[in-house]
Amino acid sequence: MKSITIKGSKRESVGKVATKALRNADKVPCVLYGGENPLHFSANELDFSKLVYTPNAHTVVLDINGDQKINAILQDIQFHPVSDKILHVDFFQLSDDKEVNMEIPVVIEGSAPGVMLEGGTLVVSKRKLKVRALPKDLPDLINVDISSLKLGDKISIVDLESENFIILHPDNTVVCKVRTSRASMSIEEEVALEGDATEEGAEATAEGDSSSGEE
Repeated sequence: MKSITIKGSKRESVGKVATKALRNADKVPCVLYGGENPLHFSANELDFSKLVYTPNAHTVVLDINGDQKINAILQDIQFHPVSDKILHVDFFQLSDDKEVNMEIPVVIEGSAPGVMLEGGTLVVSKRKLKVRALPKDLPDLINVDISSLKLGDKISIVDLESENFIILHPDNTVVCKVRTSRASMSIEEEVALEGDATEEGAEATAEGDSSSGEE
């Protein structure tokens, strides 16, 4: 998995006043967990753009004070409810022998016959999936091949099993499916209504002919 480097500075004070001063200077207060003790540091808000505002998954190299580099993953992030500025970030330190949980983007591959030939609509229910793996086995993305999906078919978690990681969702969770489109449903409904009208007209004609015969 690709990594992004974020340069940070250790925080000497973690009180509210110091935190407010950091944010006013466009810096983000951060905490790294997973080591012997939590590590409090700050980083420039702009440095998070390639990590946060992207659909891709990345690990992080935290460069603390220029003399300490730590491999980590983003664990939690808080945004201001109005301005969307980053208020706080939690990281988790990676260890080669310890599994971690991480959200991985889903990438759809291929063309579904149910869409191309049968007029269906592809519905993607999961854009990201949470997985558990050793750091070396974390995938950049999860490929979902839809080239065999016909109308009414679906792909669930059980269809995406891997030897390198565990997907932390129930096996019956639907990732994507091909369903009948609204346009197709409307056409089917119109055909059904036309069929009903034809049958009613035929019945009415038959009744009229019967009445004429009786006279």
